[in-house]
Amino acid sequence: MTGLPGNTLARAARRALCAVLLACAPLAAFAALTADDLAPLGADDFDAKAAAIDKLVANADTPSIAVLNALADGSLVATDKGQVLVQTDDGNKDPLTGKAVEAPDAQSITLNNLLRAKVAGALSALQLASTDVAKRRDAVAALLKNPDPTMKPLIDKARAAETDADLKKRLDTLWAMTALHDPDAKNRLEAVQLVVARHDLDMNELLRPIVAKKADGTFNESDERVRAAAQAGIADLDSIQRRGQIAGTLFAGLSLGSVLLLAALGLAITYGLIGVINMAHGEFLMIGAYATYVVQNVVQHYAPAAFNWYPLFAVPVSFAAAAVVGIVLERLVLKHLYGRPLETLLTTFGISLILIQATRTIFGAQNVQVTNPSWMSGGVNVMQNLILPYNRLTILGFSIVVVFIAWAVLTKTRLGLFVRAVTQNRRMAACVGVKTARVDSYAFAFGAGIAGLGGCALSQIGNVGPDLGQSYIIDSFMAVVLGGVGQLAGTVIGGFGLGLISKTIEPFWGAVLAKIAVLVLIVLFIQKRPQGMFALKGRSAEA
Repeated sequence: MTGLPGNTLARAARRALCAVLLACAPLAAFAALTADDLAPLGADDFDAKAAAIDKLVANADTPSIAVLNALADGSLVATDKGQVLVQTDDGNKDPLTGKAVEAPDAQSITLNNLLRAKVAGALSALQLASTDVAKRRDAVAALLKNPDPTMKPLIDKARAAETDADLKKRLDTLWAMTALHDPDAKNRLEAVQLVVARHDLDMNELLRPIVAKKADGTFNESDERVRAAAQAGIADLDSIQRRGQIAGTLFAGLSLGSVLLLAALGLAITYGLIGVINMAHGEFLMIGAYATYVVQNVVQHYAPAAFNWYPLFAVPVSFAAAAVVGIVLERLVLKHLYGRPLETLLTTFGISLILIQATRTIFGAQNVQVTNPSWMSGGVNVMQNLILPYNRLTILGFSIVVVFIAWAVLTKTRLGLFVRAVTQNRRMAACVGVKTARVDSYAFAFGAGIAGLGGCALSQIGNVGPDLGQSYIIDSFMAVVLGGVGQLAGTVIGGFGLGLISKTIEPFWGAVLAKIAVLVLIVLFIQKRPQGMFALKGRSAEA
């Protein structure tokens, strides 16, 4: 049987268990189960079937367990005369006596989804009395997912007999979920208090019917103390849910801000230094993403054992690929258009279209698949209604590292000193011997390379296609303008600020209106402060 699928093995195991139980059936002659109790299972009335299943659970004897197992695996049959039998490998047997019965006309008993779930819950409830703590734990977990009040007697017994402290707490919760409609108000109150103490958001739907009103205006729950406890619990659960939603919105804003930051950081350097409105900057993101895709395929083909670490190889490759394209673009085209912003804008827009079409020619028009490594798959559950994906957390950390590297290059290196000098006063920098044209090329390549790193990060959270960069170019310009042209700190605050504002507005107005609202806010802000949040210092800037 080693080659059988899991469902077949489970069914075979249940049939074997049924055969053993039926063999023991004569020993259980004292049981109260009768043929009349089983007869409704073979009828067409599903309510009567549910009542019969409840009777089996209440008995919990050997024949009852055999019948429940037969219901679960579909081997319970009924004759035209209403006799219920268990179909085994040795033929049909009477579950009450264990004797073989000739019944060639027997038909399988059918259950609907609700009854199948009820049978599964019943079998789990019967496992609560197992001597194996692992089986009891699995049974409690199954019942917590689908609590059935009819299982309360078995849960009461298990709760009284349980010795494992952790499992006892979970049984208390399970008991509470089944005792919410107990006839005794004292038990209902205790059940509500236990449910509330669990602080489980899924329990909210169990508490709301208690405080709801009927059509005649009276409450479903007659006891005022129970209603007050349920209402307090609902308020606590709503508060937990709101905190999770607020935290989720903040994380989504930071996540979007980290993406915008990676896209805008290189643009801030090139736009601040050269003053070029580069509409092809988004295509540097696309180049970085496709470079990551190529590295992934190379590693998968030549070193599959190292596949989990391919992003580490892709980071320098994506930087270099975008930087090479950037320096070629600057040397061949842009250096001839300095000081002519309109021609530069139109030219770079045309170049972006060329790069997009070239990508379609090389890789095809369809999106390509970039797979997350195992350590970037999944997420960490920080709250009940908030899971932080590992890939988003990684990109957030990666963007901070990139910002630190850019800051170190611009403030701690000779190239950074020249870049800052040319940005503040190009003529004065040239007078003291700075080769401004070379600085322009290096700075443009550095900015393009950072955009390539952004594309490498974007490949881990979204689709990689020829139009990838078009989705971020406008937002990148807004982040740069909002923070202040040429200001690294302003770009960081602008990127994260735009992300947080957008994600805060989206739940109320939707993604499209949120973008419009952000654009209006930026226009109003620039009207009051044209230089952005951080003004560029220097003689040229102050002139």
